[in-house]
This record gives sequence, C-alpha cells and structure tokens, in this order.
Amino acid sequence: MASAVLPSGSQCAAAVAAVAAAAAPPGLRLRLLLLLLSAAALIPTGDGQNLFTKDVTVIEGEVATISCQVNKSDDSVIQLLNPNRQTIYFRDFRPLKDSRFQLLNFSSSELKVSLTNVSISDEGRYFCQLYTDPPQESYTTITVLVPPRNLMIDIQKDTAVEGEEIEVNCTAMASKPATTIRWFKGNKELKGKSEVEEWSDMYTVTSQLMLKVHKEDDGVPVICQVEHPAVTGNLQTQRYLEVQYKPQVHIQMTYPLQGLTREGDALELTCEAIGKPQPVMVTWVRVDDEMPQHAVLSGPNLFINNLNKTDNGTYRCEASNIVGKAHSDYMLYVYDPPTTLPPTTTTTTTTTTTTILTIITDTAATTEPAVHGLTQLPNSAEELDSEDLSDSRAGEEGAIRAVDHAVIGGVVAVVVFAMLCLLIILGRYFARHKGTYFTHEAKGADDAADADTAIINAEGGQNNSEEKKEYFI
Repeated sequence: MASAVLPSGSQCAAAVAAVAAAAAPPGLRLRLLLLLLSAAALIPTGDGQNLFTKDVTVIEGEVATISCQVNKSDDSVIQLLNPNRQTIYFRDFRPLKDSRFQLLNFSSSELKVSLTNVSISDEGRYFCQLYTDPPQESYTTITVLVPPRNLMIDIQKDTAVEGEEIEVNCTAMASKPATTIRWFKGNKELKGKSEVEEWSDMYTVTSQLMLKVHKEDDGVPVICQVEHPAVTGNLQTQRYLEVQYKPQVHIQMTYPLQGLTREGDALELTCEAIGKPQPVMVTWVRVDDEMPQHAVLSGPNLFINNLNKTDNGTYRCEASNIVGKAHSDYMLYVYDPPTTLPPTTTTTTTTTTTTILTIITDTAATTEPAVHGLTQLPNSAEELDSEDLSDSRAGEEGAIRAVDHAVIGGVVAVVVFAMLCLLIILGRYFARHKGTYFTHEAKGADDAADADTAIINAEGGQNNSEEKKEYFI
C-alpha cells in the first residue's frame, strides 16, 4: 500500500486561495481569501519560524520604510496590515487602494514596503503576519515627527527706555514632540519660562523672557531659537532692541593744541553729546559765576579770546532729550604768559678778550629764560600737560649744554691769549737786546784790513797771537 504524501499548511493555503480567487466574484474575492487563509493557518506545519521587524521614526512629509523579515523561511505567506487591521500587502499583492504604499522587495524571507509623504495620521502600529502553525505576528511602530509650523517672537514695547524691564514672548506652534526654546541676547544666553499646550497630539510652546534693558542693548538682537528632533541646523527668529537713553556728554579742547592755557591765548572748547533720541539742546554755563563778556557761544562751541586769570573757573556743557539730561565740566586755569627774551646782540671785535666776554654774555642770555621759566611754574603740577613739562626739561638740558660749550670755549681762548702774550713779550725782549757783539780781545781792531792786522792792533800786542787769531770762513 502506497503511502500518501500530505501537502504542507502553506501549500494548502495557497491552493485554497487560488480556488477562491478564481471562483468568487471580484467584490467578495478579498474577504474569501482572508477567511480561507485564516482556516488554512490551522493546518499543522513543519519547523517553527522567526518573524521580526523594526520600529520606524520619520519626519512628516518624508518616506517611511516597513520591513517584515523571516528566518528559516519555508515559503509561508507574509502579509502587512495597517493600524486598522486592513491588509496593505498580501505577498506581493496590494489590496489597499493607497498608492503611497509601494513594494520595495518581496521574497520568501522578506516583505519590504515604503510609505511616501508620511503625515501625522499615518502614525501607529503596523502588523507583520506569517501564516504558520501556530501563526506568528510582529508589529512595528511608526512615529511621525512634526517640526514647528510657525515661530513668532513678540516684544511688549517696540521702544524701551534704559533701565526699563520689558517682556518678550516666543511661540512655536503645532510641533510633535514639544519644542525646546532657548533665548539669546547677542551671544549671551538668557533663561526664559516656557508653557506647553497640547491639542490633538500636537504641541504649542510659548516661552516668556523678562529683560531689563540698558543703553548698550540698543541695536542688539534678541534671538528665539528652537531645538527639535525634526529640525536640522538652527531654526530661529529675532528682533532688534530699540533703547532710548539720556545724552552722554564729552568736552573736547580744540585750541590751544598743546593744552596749556596762558594769559593772552585763546581757548576753544567743543561739546560732544550723543543720546537717543539725539539731543537738540546743548548749552554752556559757568558754574557759580557769570560767563565772561568776551566769551563767544556758537552751538556746541565755546570760544574765549585773550585769556586772563579772571576767566579761571568751571565751565559746564549741558545736553538734554526726552529721556533726561546730562552734563560735563571743564576746569579752566590760566597760567602766566611765557617770559619775553631780549634780542641777542652780536659784537665785532679784534681782541680775544672781547670775544670771550661776548660768548659768556650770549650764554647767560640764552640760559636765563629757561631758569626763569622754571621759577614761574605753578604749585599744582597736575594742571600742566605732560607735553609742557617735557618742553621745560628739554629747554633745561639745552641750557646746560650751552653752558658747557661756553666754558670750553673760554678755556681755549685763555690758552690762546696766554700764548699770544708770551710771544709778544719775547719779541720785545729780543728787539731791545739786538746789536754787535765785541770780545775784549777785539778792541781796537775796527780799522784792520784783515784778520792778521786786527790781531796785531788788539790790546796785548802780539802776545799769544796764534791763540787769539780768528779765521773768517
């Protein structure tokens, strides 16, 4: 008796499904297939199989990929169902009329399907089923990320005044999951307070920032930045602060250039005032006294000609705008005028002594103003500019060098004069002792015709004539 070979459960299910698909009307074909396959799944099968899948996270509008995989496949039927238990794919057949689902791969060990243009409504569990004995089922969860649809920042006041505290709000609407909001003022991060509102699985986040503004904040951006898993890079919006502040006043001396005010000089001061809004009123006053009659005011400029010590005092520049007013002071101290130097005289002389006296006189005239200028400096040294002190030191050093040169010249002149006097004395001495030298032996020999005759006529006669005889060459 021959033994019969029974078909496997998957083979029976496939045969029944084929018969049902051929005999049933088109409208009932899908239902019959599902019922028959469910009954066929009760038929015993061979070895157990493993069915597994993976969860999927996708950003709204992008593509999700679902994969049902089987280990140790024996050609059992694989199908994919949506969260409503509707069949998306049965083997390589798509009963569900949704063209966004596309078959990527079908084999005995895998069913891979893609879902394009994912929306929040596609989120949920998707089931993979394997018709074995017993049937196996696994599910994958699709999570849809929705970035904020709108990011808005709102400042309580468009224009703030320095020292005022203002409220700034930032709203990130319709995101999933909830958005994290961070605050920045320029490059400095600030801390705000956030509130989350949920509506139909979507979240709206509002963050509030309380900010005390200063004049340095004028023109600085306040930035609202969101952090969300569906956002790549920095998603942010910003508003620039507009802060009004009272004037900042600074006095600049434009003349004299060296900064030292002396009697007879002119003084010119310029008042610089910066504020928001820009100051429209800039005025000059003299603290605790009246403005000099010879002072000239021209807008931000103050001009005083022919300074004298009665002009000493504090001069104040005041500026104001709608926020407030401010001032800056300048303390004027008028110094003595510089000492007038007598003109240098030049004397032409032929004697060395006179020349020496002329050099010494010029040196004294040159060095005297520097010493006199130092004795006229005021007791308060801080009122002088550093440039003037440098000039005084330079003049003193120049005077010292002039004195050294004069001393050296005087010494040289004295030496030359002494040498000239010595030469004159020697000359006069030799001039007085100039004449003919006669020896005692030569007396009476003036009229001799030759040397022999002179010796004979000399005193003493002819004694020792040979010894006293002189020869003229």
